[in-house]
Amino acid sequence: MTPLRMSYVHGPSNVPLIGETVGNLLDATANEHGDAEALVSCHQGIHWCYRDFRRHVDDVAVGLLALGLQPGERIGIWSPNNVEWLLTMFAAAKAGLILVSLNPAYRIPEIEYCLSKVGCRALVVADRLKTSDYIAMLRGLLPEAADCPPGRLQAARLPELTTLIHIGPDDEPGFLRFDEVKELGGEPQRARLKELANWIQFDDPVNIQFTSGTTGQPKAATLTHHGVVNNLRLTADRGGVVQGERFSLPVPMFHIAGMGTVLLSVLSAGAVIMPAETFDPVATMQAIEQERCTYIGAVPTMFVAMLNHPAFATIDFSSLKKGYIGGAPCPLEIMRRLVSDMNLSDITIVFGMTETSPISFQTSPSDTLERRVSTCGQVHPHVEVKIVDAEGRVVPAGTPGEILVRGYLVMRGYWGDPERTAQAIDEAGWMHTGDLGTLDEDGYCNIVGRAKDMLIRGGENIFPREIEEFLYGHPAIDDVHVFGVPDDLMGEEVAAWVRLKQGASAEEEDVRAFCRGQIAHYKIPRYIRFVEIFPTTASGKVQKFMMRKAMISELGLIVQQTA
Repeated sequence: MTPLRMSYVHGPSNVPLIGETVGNLLDATANEHGDAEALVSCHQGIHWCYRDFRRHVDDVAVGLLALGLQPGERIGIWSPNNVEWLLTMFAAAKAGLILVSLNPAYRIPEIEYCLSKVGCRALVVADRLKTSDYIAMLRGLLPEAADCPPGRLQAARLPELTTLIHIGPDDEPGFLRFDEVKELGGEPQRARLKELANWIQFDDPVNIQFTSGTTGQPKAATLTHHGVVNNLRLTADRGGVVQGERFSLPVPMFHIAGMGTVLLSVLSAGAVIMPAETFDPVATMQAIEQERCTYIGAVPTMFVAMLNHPAFATIDFSSLKKGYIGGAPCPLEIMRRLVSDMNLSDITIVFGMTETSPISFQTSPSDTLERRVSTCGQVHPHVEVKIVDAEGRVVPAGTPGEILVRGYLVMRGYWGDPERTAQAIDEAGWMHTGDLGTLDEDGYCNIVGRAKDMLIRGGENIFPREIEEFLYGHPAIDDVHVFGVPDDLMGEEVAAWVRLKQGASAEEEDVRAFCRGQIAHYKIPRYIRFVEIFPTTASGKVQKFMMRKAMISELGLIVQQTA
């Protein structure tokens, strides 16, 4: 291979893209592997083979058609992980509907914005989760529901929303029970469902994912059947997935990683193992042992929670071998522990974003451990990537810049938002990721940070991840996150939130002393705080902007208008 000179790569492949829809993909697997186990929901006590799973999916799809929902209309789901989530996902795809994935942590203002933004016609909702009473929140938002027949909602604040479906055994005024929907419809709707199998196009939208933006309202990334089916198929190929894998599903279904894991399973006639409603390290580890999971995908914070839990030493991980880690940079030490302590010899690093369906870079199990702990791999097949400077010009290999992605995997756009779509996808079709990275001479990508996370101290560009990787080498540090805070003199200063290992102790000066003489003086954190927990999203991603906000408040700093 000729060494890379400039930071542009494309993924050649002798494996063609396929023109297939999500619904037809399930049908093909169920027809060929009907008796294979498809789904285990540990917290619901459910075990279904593909034949049974497809039957339940079709019953829900027929019910949705009987309610008058039309192809192209949007159906939202606001729920933690359960079998109803998976049934809704595939039923919507087979009925030609666009599934709108809603974060279970949303509150009334957020749920109103999202439902209104995409014009949801129907909403499937859990009754409650922990302190979240979803029914009560919806009654506050939609008081008309109490007096409207189910399926005939007329709400002032959400006029396009006509149908409310709740996941629960009790009757709720204005709501249909999920199990009721499965009993609706008849032969006309079943005949219509068969017609739709050939009518729905693979370029049609299948899913809307709301990105968790740190400023402004979330954006509604619109993904197609073609994008997600092919992306997960190629992810499976690169990751060595074989027929009959057993996939642990600790990540939330509302996140693209949850949908991705399920599609990986269907593509390989494997089984999805759902440990709990939400991520629980003990439930996840117990499910791995009891259900003999062979594959797990999660974000770094989830792996850290399992590795550092007292129960970790009691779990048999011998069935595990494969998986992926993504969603955030993976510290080198954590990657090494996954291989050595969790038996994940073939785990791969993935990099991508919701808007790219989601994976654009991935390591291979055949890559050396050094490659797998220091890069996010090579570009995916059928994908182009270039790394550019602030002026949009391709930079030499090894030079940091913004990662741009082009190809079949790029989203259709942000629903109802042509301005922000144009900002993200340029005229040449390049998706601007906002991630900063480098390409080495062999085409391996290394993520150095987010453009918005990079801080500038006294004119020096500082990438937080570089400092984090160094601090992971401190014997007392369990986890660390670095970010910038405003400073009158230097523009920005380096701040770090540190969580110590159980039983360990350290002072701020210990951390600084560890840095002196090892990293440049301007990278040494000025502000250090020892914490027990980090603010995270429901999908487990650490929210640095929340840390920055807390530090600014604590230190009484003034944020300039340009900050």
